[in-house]
Amino acid sequence: MTTSKRGIEVLQDPLLNKSTAFAESEKEALGLVGIVPDATETEDLQLQRVMLQLAAKPTDLERYIYLINLLDHNETLFYRTIMSDPARFLPIVYDPTIGEACLKFGHIYRQPHGMYLSMARRGKVKEVLKNWPQKDIRFICVTDGGRILGLGDLGANGMGIPIGKLQLYTACAGVPPQYLLPMYLDAGTNNEQYLHDPLYLGMRKTRPSTEDLYSFVDEFMQAVQEVFPKCCVHFEDWTGVDAVHLLQRFRDKYCVYNDDVQGTAGIVLAGMINAAKIKGKKVSDERYLFLGAGSAGIGLADLLCSAMVQEGLTLQDGQGHVYMFDINGLLETTRPDLVDFQRPYAHKHAPTRDFVAAIESIKPTAIIGVSTVGGTFTQRVIEAMSRINERPVVLALSNPTEHAECTPEQAYTWSNGKAIYAAGVQFPPVHFKGQTFLPGQANNFYIFPAIGMAVFATQASRITDEMFIEAARAVADQVSSDLLKQGLLYPLQSNILETEIQTAARVAKLVFDSRLARVERPADMVAFIRDHVYKPVYGKGPALATKAA
Repeated sequence: MTTSKRGIEVLQDPLLNKSTAFAESEKEALGLVGIVPDATETEDLQLQRVMLQLAAKPTDLERYIYLINLLDHNETLFYRTIMSDPARFLPIVYDPTIGEACLKFGHIYRQPHGMYLSMARRGKVKEVLKNWPQKDIRFICVTDGGRILGLGDLGANGMGIPIGKLQLYTACAGVPPQYLLPMYLDAGTNNEQYLHDPLYLGMRKTRPSTEDLYSFVDEFMQAVQEVFPKCCVHFEDWTGVDAVHLLQRFRDKYCVYNDDVQGTAGIVLAGMINAAKIKGKKVSDERYLFLGAGSAGIGLADLLCSAMVQEGLTLQDGQGHVYMFDINGLLETTRPDLVDFQRPYAHKHAPTRDFVAAIESIKPTAIIGVSTVGGTFTQRVIEAMSRINERPVVLALSNPTEHAECTPEQAYTWSNGKAIYAAGVQFPPVHFKGQTFLPGQANNFYIFPAIGMAVFATQASRITDEMFIEAARAVADQVSSDLLKQGLLYPLQSNILETEIQTAARVAKLVFDSRLARVERPADMVAFIRDHVYKPVYGKGPALATKAA
């Protein structure tokens, strides 16, 4: 890296700052003698100090604040820390701590990490985007804060989500951080608490009409193509109807995807592939009942149906394997309140608002919770599933932790050890009747960073559902038979970078096969992906002291 900065300016730039790791020659060349300690430390020694300071923090929220502050000052050391122990740090920089951080975002805010694009800038979006200092942006993760995790409308406080999501692109799959741009699209909020909070960081207006919002998003999408022509737009945590309709609006025109719709679907498909494998079956042999029929549930159902079509079913037959249940009961053909994307899953059935009765009638082999309501998979629910299935599949996907439909201990206990379980957040191993069960985490971070790396490396012009299906199969294939026997549906997080490199390579192959790549096809796909992986090591030698041209 070249720079014209000297002295304290170098230390104030998180991309250049090495803190105590500058070599003597760099200290002299950059005017740092006397400004930093005379000691020259290795990154490993710096990491020891970070770990020591983190250990002194009383809560994970305090650890989150510390790590974000580290990112403000030293980007390389931040990623060195996160990537040194992903299983430890992912729950701090993302689920479940990120939920608490978003609720308090305006109160713990210190400095921006991304762009804030307000609807008040209508007609000037392109000029706003040009203010970002990095001119080659490959991914924008954008939210309007309309539905953050299971927490609802958080408005500007939702900015913590795109910040955290893009950190996972790097930490989990090695996408270089300089190409990533978190963004909050400020369309106001209907959250009265925040509208009256003096420390709230967003517009103090209620949300606009759908037509008004979509026309502004149209301007945003067009401006992105002009300012960042190689950019993929990642929609995150929009309200359910908007999530589905905006994806439909743009997916055939731009390189775009929605992680809540497609990423969640991919990781659940990976889990169902392995759950079926444990039972000696295929995805198309299962019968599914969802609790929750919003954007996440519909996205899951659509991708499951696409996977069943790949296994030989017709789309209509695949949809016949999927039932859905929401706050107003079972989706069935007499319901007058259904939106367009729910209707394929509304089957002929007597109306019911009793989830257990629906289980006993439909006889699903898998229940999938995307309700955002904790504790909804009650003892009656699990016992009903266990009566009709030798190995009931129970996916309690809502997060943060308190929103999980049931805990693994409840699922294993109430099913007498029969359940195949995963959650949207990480739970510890469960010991039950002499067995140790490993509840998996059906978290999108197995999928979307790998998709991101594949798109980054291939410069894909579009993202397709088939890429998410291939990513799901690649993730599922990386779980050993020994771990499957303990009920684990997903790879261990401790080796997540290697898992995602292998997944990205398979997705990249599909990109080339689909003729969507904008670079030359390599001979070795895994090596090709490895060549693009970011490594959290400091720049070396006198180049730091060379003035930029």
